Amino acid sequence: MFGAAPIAGLYAPVSAAAAARTLAAAWAAGIRAFDTAPHYGVGVSERRLGSFLAGHPRDEFTVCTKVGRLLVPAAGDVQGEEGFYGIPPLTRVRDYSRDGVRRSLEESLDRLGLDRVDIVLIHDPDDYMEQAAGETYPALASLRDQGVIRAVGAGMNSASALAWLAERCHLDCVLVAGRYTLLDQSAAEVLFPVCQRRGVAVLAAGVFNSGILASPVDGGTYEYAPAPAAVAARARRLHDACARHGVPLPAAALQFPLRHPAVTAAVVGARSADEITQDVSYLSTPIPDALWTELESLLHDALWAGLEALLHDHQRSGTASSTTSLVIMKRHREGDPICQ
Repeated sequence: MFGAAPIAGLYAPVSAAAAARTLAAAWAAGIRAFDTAPHYGVGVSERRLGSFLAGHPRDEFTVCTKVGRLLVPAAGDVQGEEGFYGIPPLTRVRDYSRDGVRRSLEESLDRLGLDRVDIVLIHDPDDYMEQAAGETYPALASLRDQGVIRAVGAGMNSASALAWLAERCHLDCVLVAGRYTLLDQSAAEVLFPVCQRRGVAVLAAGVFNSGILASPVDGGTYEYAPAPAAVAARARRLHDACARHGVPLPAAALQFPLRHPAVTAAVVGARSADEITQDVSYLSTPIPDALWTELESLLHDALWAGLEALLHDHQRSGTASSTTSLVIMKRHREGDPICQ
């Protein structure tokens, strides 16, 4: 699955032509599933994806979008708002109501130029958890029961909030961003056991922790901001371990989440055709058992970081509590192909 956040101008503008080349490279690589959201470039992601897919038979691809943010005209300059550039004068309004879900989905279909999407995720309901479980999910479940959509899930950074939702709702899949990586394995503690028990597919997004595991240099990005010195130092130690075995750190970072039995797919952002080529090569890079053993010995520091993130989740959400991007298939779930 190709996640279309980066081609919508995440961090820097991306031209329509460059976005089309990226999508074409993903298609040429055999990718037939695509993830998008109204949030990504205030609709730019959906429009560019829809324009590309218009040239392909509908039954040959799968599309996932999200609900929770409606797009409305903006009063001022929006460039750089929530990290997106080269975007139209629109802004986001949170709406997790039943009517908001239906309006959001209708507007997404219009931007995509499609008559249906396959997967719909509740997007970042950190401050709306009760409404997400009590109103957003039932609205989507009704559409699933009617056959309007095929699968319902949630996409968030918070592993604990996703676990809270998965316990209360019959989700088909969850997308968790940045919480099962070489730097942070907190999802394995609180989310994965719930998903395995309830048969929920896990998409592990943000496997590079928004950049630092792809390029562990001074000034690298972690959690959408400059990496703290301690995090950058841990990333460099991981890089050095990989280098001793002749393996690029991004290859280990991409393959790491796929080793967990709860994880159905890894999710990686791509903003150019070259990045698609790199990601495919990282996935096929041989990694010796000796490197995995060495990396495991370095992950205790990451576990503490994950526990700190979990505490932050609790404090932020007030409950018992990810693209996006290129989703690379790991395994098939019997009888549930849509969330693979």
